[in-house]
Amino acid sequence: MTIYNPARPWLPLAPSPVAAIPLAYDERMTSILPPVEPAAAPSVADETAQGIMSREREHLLQNYARYPLVLARGKGSYVFDTQGRRYLDLITGIGVNALGYAHPRIVKVIREQAGRLIHCSNLYYHSYQGPLAERLARMSGLDRTFFANTGTEAVEGALKIARAYGRAIHPEKYEIISLDNSFHGRTLGALSITGQPKYRADFEPLLPGVKFVPINDISALEAAVNERTAGIFLEMIQGEGGIYPLTPEFARKARELADHHGALLIADETQCGVGRPGVYFAYQLANPVIQPDVMCAAKPVACGIPLGFVIASEKAAAAIKPGMHGSTFGGGALACRVSLEFLDILEELLPSIQKSGVYFKTRLEDLARKHASVKEVRGFGLMLGMELTTPGKQVVLDALEAGLLINCTHETILRFLPAYTITEAEIDRAIKILHKVLAKVGKQ
Repeated sequence: MTIYNPARPWLPLAPSPVAAIPLAYDERMTSILPPVEPAAAPSVADETAQGIMSREREHLLQNYARYPLVLARGKGSYVFDTQGRRYLDLITGIGVNALGYAHPRIVKVIREQAGRLIHCSNLYYHSYQGPLAERLARMSGLDRTFFANTGTEAVEGALKIARAYGRAIHPEKYEIISLDNSFHGRTLGALSITGQPKYRADFEPLLPGVKFVPINDISALEAAVNERTAGIFLEMIQGEGGIYPLTPEFARKARELADHHGALLIADETQCGVGRPGVYFAYQLANPVIQPDVMCAAKPVACGIPLGFVIASEKAAAAIKPGMHGSTFGGGALACRVSLEFLDILEELLPSIQKSGVYFKTRLEDLARKHASVKEVRGFGLMLGMELTTPGKQVVLDALEAGLLINCTHETILRFLPAYTITEAEIDRAIKILHKVLAKVGKQ
């Protein structure tokens, strides 16, 4: 075995006299891992929090505005920093860790599958892509799946489907309709349909033929859609945009206009789907369901293992022919097997997500009545937002200091994306901390 020397990184790795360094075992984290004798980890892992942050500032691209917190492990709804301090996590890796941390069934599957097959590329079959695609078809009412790694990749796939579908009808049928305040990802195509100029400005010119309309403005939507429209992209609940739900009337009109003009209706469920609103996907909240032609999702679908997907109706999927799209990593064996286990657990959890969501929203509304700094509470299931009358950055920092992890989007909107397994006692704890933090805002 060899050990990295951070003080002299330019030298070749030197052989270590230690044959193997066993992993430390903490029984509180999981009952699945077999116990082994604790041993010293490599020196990099022993750095202080300040050392870790300094190293990143020196060597990483400085594109993230991180909070001053170094996390070491997690269990359930809590994470722990390098000093062992506990934090109640209500942002869960921006909605990724939907089962919290170290869920025993997920840990078991990861350990088993990692010892068998992690990745084999899409040149070959493995045992889990087909069953996962079949499961997603049953959940969504759609037909054919393409597996990617992230939400933005899934959106890129949906864009290619829309463009190919439109071009097959007419070369000038390539326009995309999206919404003001939307967020669809950071790659160039996804960025092109993101309705927030602050994200687009530095990278323009972007994809041509994109029109933005105000959220829930039916007249503006009717004016924008025409025979050149290839696709209409909707987040049924805008996430990064501030937890703004679409009205059923607006979404239904989008469906009607897509049908009338021969366009595809595309639901981006990256943040608002896969169980978070208390149903499988947010478009299923409407009664009757407003069925899209294409849907993309990611975030919690493999509990932290990178996996995203785009799923389409037979009509839409037929636009993609062999060789027109692909992925090296998308739909690997490990990610797909973890996702199948997650979806089994999700099916059991859906009723409790609805119940916990109602309880959490009610507690937030009670809190809003006590604090003049709270303007509104909105959202569905366990995707909730609290809009403030003042900037929320300091509220987030004060909450962190008090042991609660949340974030703020659009300057004034506190966003809550807790684990689907959160308990009422944990919600009560969060409300208690928020009450104290918001009280400080009232005194400023």
